[in-house]
Amino acid sequence: MSNRPLAAAGRLVPLLRAGLIAGIVIAAAAYPLAAVTGLGAKATAHAVEHKTKLLTTALPAETSYLYAPDGKTVLTMFYEEYRQYTKLSDMSPNIQQAIVAAEDSRFYQHHGVDPKGVARAFVANARSSGVSQGASTLTMQYVRMALRDSAVTPKEVQEATQQTSLRKVKEMRMALDLEKEMSKEQILERYLNSAYFGHRAYGIYAASEIFFSKTPKDLTPVEAATLAGLVKSPSEYDPADSDQKDATGRRNYVLDRMSQLGYLSPDSATAAKTEPIRLKLTNPPNDCASIPEKYQSWGFACDYLKNWWSTQPAFGANRLERMDKLRRGGYRVVLSIDPKIQEAAEKNVSAKEGTGSPFANGIVVSEPGTGRVKAMAVNRTYSLDLSENPQSSNPEAGPKVKANYPNTVAPLLGGGDLPGYQAGSTFKMFPMLAALDSGMTLSTSFNAPYRYKSAVYDGWAPSNASAAMTGQQTMWSGFGKSVNTYFVWLEEKVGADRAVRLAEQLGLRWRTDVDRDQASPTKVKKWGAFTLGVSDATPLEMANAYAAVAADGRYCEAIPVSAIMNRDGTPAAYVTPAGIQREVAKPRCRQVVSADAARAATDAARCPTGDTPARGGCGGWSTADSVRGTVGRPVAGKTGTTDSTRSAWFVGYTPELAAASFISDPDNPFNAVGDGQSQIPVAAVAQTLRDGLKGQPTRQFTPPSEAIVG
Repeated sequence: MSNRPLAAAGRLVPLLRAGLIAGIVIAAAAYPLAAVTGLGAKATAHAVEHKTKLLTTALPAETSYLYAPDGKTVLTMFYEEYRQYTKLSDMSPNIQQAIVAAEDSRFYQHHGVDPKGVARAFVANARSSGVSQGASTLTMQYVRMALRDSAVTPKEVQEATQQTSLRKVKEMRMALDLEKEMSKEQILERYLNSAYFGHRAYGIYAASEIFFSKTPKDLTPVEAATLAGLVKSPSEYDPADSDQKDATGRRNYVLDRMSQLGYLSPDSATAAKTEPIRLKLTNPPNDCASIPEKYQSWGFACDYLKNWWSTQPAFGANRLERMDKLRRGGYRVVLSIDPKIQEAAEKNVSAKEGTGSPFANGIVVSEPGTGRVKAMAVNRTYSLDLSENPQSSNPEAGPKVKANYPNTVAPLLGGGDLPGYQAGSTFKMFPMLAALDSGMTLSTSFNAPYRYKSAVYDGWAPSNASAAMTGQQTMWSGFGKSVNTYFVWLEEKVGADRAVRLAEQLGLRWRTDVDRDQASPTKVKKWGAFTLGVSDATPLEMANAYAAVAADGRYCEAIPVSAIMNRDGTPAAYVTPAGIQREVAKPRCRQVVSADAARAATDAARCPTGDTPARGGCGGWSTADSVRGTVGRPVAGKTGTTDSTRSAWFVGYTPELAAASFISDPDNPFNAVGDGQSQIPVAAVAQTLRDGLKGQPTRQFTPPSEAIVG
């Protein structure tokens, strides 16, 4: 080494009175490794040893993929940094050589820190009186990127990226240590999967796809040189700019370096430099609004997946951590939606109303015994673009508030933070099921008047929808005709608190102040109107609650996936409070009521649909007697309407599927649907069950025991 660097250092010493900084810079110039193995080691050994070990196992953030049920069709992706980890063996040698030529030509000669590079950078920086050249090797750059990507606090991010000499020394020390633990090939693989290439492309897989619509394995020398040239300054050398002058110049520099290092012949490099940069840009989908048009209606199921994910402790301690895992964890997620059932649901939700109505007609289909959601459809278009939506139908909304149709991303079907809709007499299932599980029988009889004054509920006096309901009723006929006074009386007998708590065990949640207040321990015993469905509920909740009845009283949490795989291909799992490891995507079920009570409730629930119960009689007529003929197989269910028919419901089920449909105005619950549209949910459920089960063998409900019949 000549004495010119030392002379330059001498001239700078008066300017660098910071002690530590001066020592590092001068030592790095005269004896490059001394800064790392001497002063640097003493200053940073304890601070970096643990982090260096972590870098051998830490992987960069990776995009999560959402698949259709076939496990192959990509519906969308979730990412902050678009990246898919790729093994070095799946990368073209061209990109491996190009990145070495562009960023660290002595990569295979040094041991993490390049003494010649440090000296060269010092001289250049001294001459320019600033920082005109760095000395970072590929290993040092990887250390910096890995520390940044693994940071979990703002302080750690700052420490990983701040421009200080101490940070540089730590980086050098870690680079030297890392090369003792990892091979050059392993470091190069990690580097190429971590580097940023611009246009939200993190890692070589994303860069290859975004700029050239191909995999890293197929990159040509020209394409590889173009991408390698981007790492230094992705915005300055962006080939997607209208003027490719800077990008071409940088690419040609990389091609020359590849030639000088023997990766390309001089003739090949010269020929390559004459080629224009030919891009084939791709914009990778991100989040639910990017689902392909063919599957556009699946956006609501995708949105439910996100909301469900945000509640799963397996992915973090809070919502923020869990969503960060989804966008950075590299998961492979398979939706539980059944394409055949989804198609049937889409076809059958409010064909009359279409997407241009303030009244939302939606349906959710759940699988008894697993809780897996098989369909989610509503007469809306899943879209973030609300520009063409009319003004909200709610008179209290401001003039600039848009309606929820035809476009919306609101969770109208459940799974989000919306309270839902009053579900009317579909709630009669809960006191009936509680009564049966407490030992009462299906034959429990009451002479139900047109109006019933309740002594238990402080003189509250509800009435029936029709005088024709007056008379002696059992659970079969009371449920089939939807006799309000019978079910208020029945709820008195079993206790409103027991009916409410059972509904909670079957997945219902109270999201309004009124509902939470009524369900509170001090008031729940007086909540007589609960049986009439004055509480808000979502179709997701109702489908899943009735699915538990279809599954002989075994409730399974609603789940939108059939599989979740970690980036290494293993199933995502969690540890229960009891210390048991379980896969996140596996059904989570528990017995809520006895199988016999559930079978008895199903027997009564066959009455509203026009089906014939196994043990009793329905009393001559029912509220939805067309359902059995439409479905064409054993079916149970319940209608529900609210005051002035502001909303209407039907929840129906077979042994294989449970479906809940509603029609209501989500913007303005006082905008009455009207009696003329109250049968729309009935038809939607009946036709969806028919179409979704077409071609499948007919299964029978298991009859209840003689003991519970009474």
